[in-house]
Amino acid sequence: MLLFPNAKINLGLNVVERRTDGYHNIETIFYPIGLSDVLEVTPSETCSDYSFSSSGIFLPGDPEENLIVKAYRLLRFEYQIPAVDILLCKQIPLGAGLGGGSSDAAFMLKALNELFELKITKKKLEGLASKLGADCPVFIRNKAVFASGIGNIFKPIKLSLKGYYLLLIKPDIHVSTPEAYSLVAPQKPELSLLESIQMPVREWREVIKNDFEKSVFTNYPEIEVIKNKIYEMGALYASMSGSGSTVYGIFETMPEKTDTFDNCFVSGGLLE
Repeated sequence: MLLFPNAKINLGLNVVERRTDGYHNIETIFYPIGLSDVLEVTPSETCSDYSFSSSGIFLPGDPEENLIVKAYRLLRFEYQIPAVDILLCKQIPLGAGLGGGSSDAAFMLKALNELFELKITKKKLEGLASKLGADCPVFIRNKAVFASGIGNIFKPIKLSLKGYYLLLIKPDIHVSTPEAYSLVAPQKPELSLLESIQMPVREWREVIKNDFEKSVFTNYPEIEVIKNKIYEMGALYASMSGSGSTVYGIFETMPEKTDTFDNCFVSGGLLE
């Protein structure tokens, strides 16, 4: 079975309060985009557990720590599914704020559910995905949603950016998510993100913010330079995604010169 786990961007990200359990409550909109990995899962004829191999962007560390393998372990424990061979072509950058690892895990759950006819409902799949990470459940239904709580409470929204163009720029910088949270002063926005997102895209610049930008830009000014350059290229709206380090721009027409971002991952295209 061949799947294409896609990335997401955050449209706005408000850190509204610190919780007693040490986590933070947030408000954001997850919007799926076309950039994707390639995941192949097949029943194994050669191993009793699983085999895992990857190509594309290098994946460091033990495969047992990969969310794809953790998703397999999670379902195998509950449903006693057979061994599988897993092939991953990694194309979504790591530590980019694009949800690549979370998407891989969610699509793995969906693949195993279909491959072995487990008949797990989407609601239960979301519950299983939440055990793997706060961002994982959003990729089960894979639609634009308003997220609150720690990013795990979803409210469907009517939002389409079809016809706009997206440009993604990720510098060779890794931003630690715990570090990013530790430097943010939680506060509720003056205007609800659900209201702000209904405005024309060209007005988002004044009202839709990513609370991580202030501290991340202070520690990594190169990321702020990228955002400013994207606006200079004519973006209607530009923002860091998640806690970084990817910055994206939304355009009416695709900019021609995107080769000025040295040592960066660059991707773009028409939004659907």
